[in-house]
Amino acid sequence: MRERGEGGVNPYKIEGPALISFSGGRTSGFMLWNIVKAHGGRLPDNVHVVFANTGKEAPETLDFVNEISEKWDIHIHWLEHYFGDERPIHRTKEVTYETAARNGEPFERLLDQRGYLPNPTSRFCTSELKIKVMQRFMRKIKGYKTWYSVIGLRYDEPRRVASSKKANDYEIWTNATPMYDAKHTVKDVTEFWSKQNFDLNLTNAYGKTPAGNCDLCFLKGMDTTISILKERPEMADWWIKQEQKFGSHDGAKFRKDRPEYIKLVDISKSQQNLFNDDDQMTCFCHD
Repeated sequence: MRERGEGGVNPYKIEGPALISFSGGRTSGFMLWNIVKAHGGRLPDNVHVVFANTGKEAPETLDFVNEISEKWDIHIHWLEHYFGDERPIHRTKEVTYETAARNGEPFERLLDQRGYLPNPTSRFCTSELKIKVMQRFMRKIKGYKTWYSVIGLRYDEPRRVASSKKANDYEIWTNATPMYDAKHTVKDVTEFWSKQNFDLNLTNAYGKTPAGNCDLCFLKGMDTTISILKERPEMADWWIKQEQKFGSHDGAKFRKDRPEYIKLVDISKSQQNLFNDDDQMTCFCHD
């Protein structure tokens, strides 16, 4: 992987084997466009674009992923976690825009198998539904022993970039951050999408997409979650169901430092939209 654009080298010119982690957001879409452009409009055969679907992404996210694939003529691998009857139990399957889960099925099956809910200190949902799904795709389906994992972290996200670089010390893949190397920021992303003839149909709040990734992920700040619920209270149904399902166990709430989702719905009915990053936590997922 070439870095920093020094000596005229384009950091978006990816050397395979590589996996481009496409989250379905504006930032990773911007990154993908620049990578394809750097390769003259066609990616090398050993550079793969992957979207890991948890089943809890907003419908608008799925539409956006499909639209990018069609408009830019890019093959995107849609992946989901599933349980097989034989070992290994945890597996990766490839789906399509038409067959992708839309009601949290992969996520819910994982929770049922674990018997408790993830939380800020035990984020097994990220590990199983995102990271390991993509890892199995590269190792088991494509047969690579090592590769570059290309992620959409911007120049204005230095702490997240530093964290991704630390992971290079112990993972079999090497994280690459071409947007950081190219010094592209949220301003560049916003300007890019303002000039396109299509966009992600989710609210853009100061360069961020509050309802992006898993719609009401417990790592999102409380104010952000409440603001989403004011506009789309039905998004809470699945999360409420999971907390009620595990109500008799210690892991009965996604977060113990704030009210459960059913109470957040009530709070949302009396508060203004805030979209503050009050208690937001970082995750592998990105915009």
